Amino acid sequence: MVGASNTSQEPAGSVDEPRLVAPPTRAWHDRRAVRLLGGALLPVGLLVAWQLVTAAEVFSPVQLPAPGAVLDAAQGLIERDLLWQHVHISTQRVLVGFAIGAAIGTALGALVGLSRVADVLLAPTIGALRAVPSLAWVPLLILWLKIGEDSKLTLIAIGATFPVFTTVSLALRHVDRQLVEAARAFGLRGLRLFTTVQLPAVIPSLFSGLRLALAQSWLFLVAAELIASSQGLGYLLIESQNNGRTDRLLLAIVLLAVIGKLSDALLGIVERWAVRRWT
Repeated sequence: MVGASNTSQEPAGSVDEPRLVAPPTRAWHDRRAVRLLGGALLPVGLLVAWQLVTAAEVFSPVQLPAPGAVLDAAQGLIERDLLWQHVHISTQRVLVGFAIGAAIGTALGALVGLSRVADVLLAPTIGALRAVPSLAWVPLLILWLKIGEDSKLTLIAIGATFPVFTTVSLALRHVDRQLVEAARAFGLRGLRLFTTVQLPAVIPSLFSGLRLALAQSWLFLVAAELIASSQGLGYLLIESQNNGRTDRLLLAIVLLAVIGKLSDALLGIVERWAVRRWT
């Protein structure tokens, strides 16, 4: 009897070909155009509501000026070459104070996150200082550093330090121990181990802390510019309140919101680059 042919045998010349996998499609809410348009809906809606409320005279012009009055106030400051001076000096103060605070927060966070001794000795005190309100530092800084730029930058740096410290110290405690031991097996120790393995492992957490610190820096700016300032958006805010210029007061608030968001967006671009580079 002739053996039956093997039905499971593939036909000659049949070769498995690699399958092309289509790249994953982005969800509709992750598309850039959708996010831009969606993010603009609420501000536009608030602007329209603001115009309608003022047109209906629900509030007096002193209580709530119309958007056009705020634009006129901005135009008046621009014509006197004052608006960009306020924006420039405030932005400079925030960026310098933020850079100093971020560096200190990263260093302290690394120390506490990597050393149990430092955790025991430093963490309780830093946690207590973190709870001190920003305005509580003002009299002490005036006493120590007088009323110049040093006191203002120091206050902003204080505000930027704590978010970075908290996120970095907590993230370093949860770095994969097997990853660290493998790096040590290859001879990495101390600073090389930190910069090569541990710091890249906490890059997302580090940038979360940096973005919180940047927002905190803008919050502390107003308190910093209470220290005998003659320029800056915080000064414009307080000076407008004292003079009853609600239009300029609202202008300062809008500028703080817009510039704060733009600076956060720029830091977000750096974050995406860093995540791609080191993770």
